[in-house]
Amino acid sequence: MSDQSPPARQARAALPVLLFASTLAVMAGSIITPVLEVIRGDLDVSGTAAGLIITAHGLAIAVTSPIVGRLIDRWGVRGPLAGGLVLYAVAGAAGLFTDGYALLIASRLVFGIGAAAVFSGTTVAMLSLYQGPQRDRVMGWRSTATSVGGVVWPLIGGALGGLSWHAPFGVYLVGVPIALAALLTLPNDRPAPTGKKAGLLPLLRTRPALIGYYALQAAAAVLLYGVVVFLPQRLAEIDIVSPFVVSLYTVAMMAAMSLVGLVYAKLRANAGYPALLRTAAATWVAAFVLLGLVDQPWLVIVAPVLFGIGQGIAFPALTVLVGEAAPAELRGQATSLSGTANFAGQFLSPLILGPVIGATSITSGFLMAAGLSLLVLLALSGMRDTSRPEPGAEPAAAEDATADSSGGRRA
Repeated sequence: MSDQSPPARQARAALPVLLFASTLAVMAGSIITPVLEVIRGDLDVSGTAAGLIITAHGLAIAVTSPIVGRLIDRWGVRGPLAGGLVLYAVAGAAGLFTDGYALLIASRLVFGIGAAAVFSGTTVAMLSLYQGPQRDRVMGWRSTATSVGGVVWPLIGGALGGLSWHAPFGVYLVGVPIALAALLTLPNDRPAPTGKKAGLLPLLRTRPALIGYYALQAAAAVLLYGVVVFLPQRLAEIDIVSPFVVSLYTVAMMAAMSLVGLVYAKLRANAGYPALLRTAAATWVAAFVLLGLVDQPWLVIVAPVLFGIGQGIAFPALTVLVGEAAPAELRGQATSLSGTANFAGQFLSPLILGPVIGATSITSGFLMAAGLSLLVLLALSGMRDTSRPEPGAEPAAAEDATADSSGGRRA
């Protein structure tokens, strides 16, 4: 006989659903990346126009995430998450039947609204269902699941792309069974009324460190897509052009992120959030310095590994910091701004680094990214390590770091 309480059993049943759903954010673009060039040729559009097929949903996520967050705060997470998964499936699968570029872009924008609900909904559900050291473990597993999805989904997309460029869009229909599973496993909880009007602006005034967390998430996204977009060009400069070999460098980054996710809870048990974030920023600096200065292929591969380690640390740490800095009745809106920061950073990354690379060189662009990483590291030097997690206790680092690193008062 199980001695688990009903809430504990429910949280355990929901975990596989939430981890699987978390991979859909990275699947959003990666599932069709292998057929992007085929789409470009078939629809007779420019490379820039074809790129919008990958990035349009990210822009939609950035814009609509705050609205999704308000819905979650008002109605609870189960309904908006399940509805978002269905919209994700239907709008994503529209590519199965769409032959015109304008209609395809329109479907990708609608798809982004569903993806925003999936990203914010899974995050809020995990922050609500799991506490203390268990939350750290779950967030580490989420980082691992996301990075594994970054490897598996493109492989599936590439395999289906051999049939037709339309075929990979059918994979988005997986959102429907996940939506049903979410309805069955997630509690139908709504935030308790507080009797007063609450909003993000008062929260940001009382917890200004949230602005810093969002800035860190945006910076991490800019740097991540700097690697994803421009690493193949750097590899071509050192005569690595085989698609399979190039893919190994990306796989190395995702593998490093996955492994860190598995041990993240142990890292968190021995270090506060400021120390973890400084470690992540230091790995970013080292990674981009290597990409900018090193020409030996065996040494260049160290760079994406280092960057993956940093991402594996920063992603769960920042997610928890944002969630713990907000009261339960505003957690959806606070978390939704993480989606805005992340996907805006992804969308802007080529626009920030691309002109520098175009005017100078790919190595200069990576050294610029190293400089940005160094600025992040210097900014984090003022964040005090004021707490250490106690076994079985809810970490208070978010509140301590908020007050001590920014001088803001606690709500």
